[in-house]
Parts: sequence; C-alpha cells; structure tokens
Amino acid sequence: MYHLVHITSHNLPYEKVGKNDPVCIADEVPFEIPESWEWVRLGSIGDWGSGATPSRAVPEYYDGDIPWLKTGDLNDGYIKYIPESISKLALEKTSVRLNPTGSILIAMYGATIGKVGILTFPATTNQACCACLPIEIFNEYLFYFLMSQKVAFVKQGEGGAQPNISKEKIVATLMPLPPLAEQYRIVAKIKELFPLVKKYKEAYSAVSSLNNSFPDLLKKSILQEAVQGKLVPQDPSDEPASVLLERIRAEKERLIQEGKIKRDKHESIIYRRDNSHYEKRGSEEVCIDDEIPFEIPKNWAWTRLKNICSLIGDIDHNMPKSVSADVGVLFLSAKDLLDDGTINYTQNVKYISRADFERLSRKALPQKHDIIYSRIGAALGKARLVEIDREFLVSYSCCVVRPLLVYAPYIRYYLESPQILLHSIKARQSIGVPDLGMGEIKKYLVALPPYNEQVRIVEQLEILLDRCDFKK
Repeated sequence: MYHLVHITSHNLPYEKVGKNDPVCIADEVPFEIPESWEWVRLGSIGDWGSGATPSRAVPEYYDGDIPWLKTGDLNDGYIKYIPESISKLALEKTSVRLNPTGSILIAMYGATIGKVGILTFPATTNQACCACLPIEIFNEYLFYFLMSQKVAFVKQGEGGAQPNISKEKIVATLMPLPPLAEQYRIVAKIKELFPLVKKYKEAYSAVSSLNNSFPDLLKKSILQEAVQGKLVPQDPSDEPASVLLERIRAEKERLIQEGKIKRDKHESIIYRRDNSHYEKRGSEEVCIDDEIPFEIPKNWAWTRLKNICSLIGDIDHNMPKSVSADVGVLFLSAKDLLDDGTINYTQNVKYISRADFERLSRKALPQKHDIIYSRIGAALGKARLVEIDREFLVSYSCCVVRPLLVYAPYIRYYLESPQILLHSIKARQSIGVPDLGMGEIKKYLVALPPYNEQVRIVEQLEILLDRCDFKK
C-alpha cells in the first residue's frame, strides 16, 4: 500500500519509484526512526485533491445543502461548522470535490498557509485548500504530522507575491510512519500533553512579555524613586529648595524688567500650613492637597513648571515648506526625539528656508541646555536635552522648556517621570484631543530638590538607567 523508503545494509535510505532503479535520498531524510517504522511520501498514504470555486455568476451554485469550506474556516482542529454552502448542481457541473467525513484539510495559499482541520461531516473546499482521505492509517496521526510541518510549509511557500505551496509539494513530503497501533498511542499521548503545552506557551508568552517590558518598567520605577527623594540621601548643608525658589523669582523679575520674558499674571506660590498644601494665586489661596501625589523631603518644595522654567509653545501651526539642507535651517519635530534619549539632528530631518526661520525664531529659538518636550499624539511625553550649540527650530508638535536656575537634566528626567506621564494622560483625556495644550504643561507640579541634590540625583539616575539597557 505505502510507497516505502528502504534502508540498505549500509544504513542509507533508498527510494524506488516505478520501474526505475532505487535512488539514495539520505540528504532528504531528516532523522533516524525506529526499525519498525517506515519513511513514506504523503502522496502514497491517501487520496489527495484540491477544491474549486463555482462561478459566482451562477446563483444556482450557492446556498445549497453541501458545505463549502474556505481556508479561513480551518481551525487546527475538528471542523464542526462551515458558514457557506453550495448546491448539488455545483457539485455536478464544476470541478469541486466532495470530501468525506474524516478527511484532513490543509491550506495552501496566503496568510493561512499550513493551517489544518479534520472534517466531521462531508464537505467541499475552494482551490486554496488541499484535502486527503487517509487510507489504512489513523487520520489524526496525519493531522498532527501536518501541524508539525507548518513552519516548513510556510518556508517553502515564501518568495512569491503571495505565499503558497502546491499539492505537488505536499504529496512529495516525507513522513515517518509508525505501525498503526503505535499511531494511536502517539496521538493519545499528544492529546494528553497538549493542555500542558498550551499552559507552557501561555507562561512563556507572559514571561517574554515581562522580559520585554521589564527594562522600561524598571526605568519608570527608578525615575519615580528619584522624584520622590528616595534615590540619593539628603544633605542638611544643601540650600533648601524654598531659598532656590526665591532666587528664581528674583531672576524672573530681572528678565521681565529687561523685556526678555513676559510677566505671568497667574504666578503662584505653593506652601504648607497646618499639615496641608496651599497655593497662592494672586490674592486667592487654595488648598491643593488633592493634587499632591506624594510626600517629599523637608528641604524640597512643590512648585509649578511655569514657576521655574520659561515655556515657549505658541509656535506656528502651519508647517513651513521643506528646502534642501545646503540652503536651509534645521526644523525638528516630535519624531526626531529618539527613544535612546537623544535628538536626531541628521537622519531624514527637515530643513526650512532662512526667511521662515527668521519669522518663526522670534517666538521660539532653542538654545543649549533647553529641553524639547513633545506634546502631541503617540510621541507625547518625550523630553530631550539640547546638548549642542546648533541653530534649529522645532515644530508645533513640541514646546521649548527653558529652566531658570534649576539643573536642566533634572527637569528633563522629571518630565518623563510616571507622575508627569499620568498627569498628561488625564489632561489629554479630559480635553478629548491628542494635543496637550501649553496651559496644562505649565501647570505640571514639580517636586523640586535643592540644586546640589538635583545634580546628585541626575548622576545616580544616569548610572542606573544605563544599567537598565540590557541590550548593551
């Protein structure tokens, strides 16, 4: 019955086809099998055939009593339902083939290539499906063998516009064939082990997901510890943050008098009284305990981002036209804030004309030690420090944050802390658009350490964050 591959006295497999002389196929046989087993071609263990699609131009061919399977209906298991059907007329007049109960089906084309199923009732298929009624072998053994070959079939089908394997490739596939009783024992053991394999797969997926997300989660945890004053010890000799804030207010007043920045009509001061946090906004005093996310060390202070930084976000919504690099000025957007913590100044960047640069730079001209902060869409929340002296502008997708007498790298990291990310997500949800307005950014609460501690925090942060990059 079977087209067997014989093992010679030299322990090499030979195959005899018809009246031809035997041919050594040692390069095809992938592994050794027990003496009671045989290697066979799939074409020799059953009746194989592909299906067809009756013409849609003939309505009488459809909505009959004969199930008609498409490869999307295959489920790598027993097929108990097929949504579409054809008529007896289609079976009589077209090349469609009726496959009996117990037939094994395998997809030959497209995204479902290699997917299999076992019919629990007679059914036809389209031409993208190949069917086999096994002869004198256990059909479930063939089913599981075909499942084991899916990766190989997919690989064979690569290279064309649409991946596909032919019936000829399938029937030429070598299969190790045990005695019939052993086929049943093998299938029983597979069914016994499959639930355990499924649990292992789920556990493996969970562990893989955790491994992939772990560096990012660890970084966020370290950032949160840093902004809560838990990363480095406090030094009692440090100038308190409250004194630093007074010097910042004096510096802002000087800049206002020189016309370099505008006076904030909503300047605020946050302080503690009776174990509560209050914010003075002009003549108004408001308790903000519900806004304070965590406790901070005694020599730290809460403040708003606008109180310690100059923020520039009123950038033109209209994107200037691109020009060539040799005559233009660099014009960056949120996409140029890279995931490795740097700014992209060179790869596929945009340049604008000198005239557009002169016009737009009156509003926002980034400088060294400024922070570029993205505030739109999926890139929202990235903060990158400008570390080089270079002439460039940023688009409306970003704003420029210029720290005043505070350590710029500390503010950069603070803007990427979970605390700020949570605030930005809530603010964005409340306004219902992916564009975080400057008003919300200016209101960010900042846990401000003494200046020297800001420096120590950043030094320790950068050591730890570098260690979180497990790919290095």
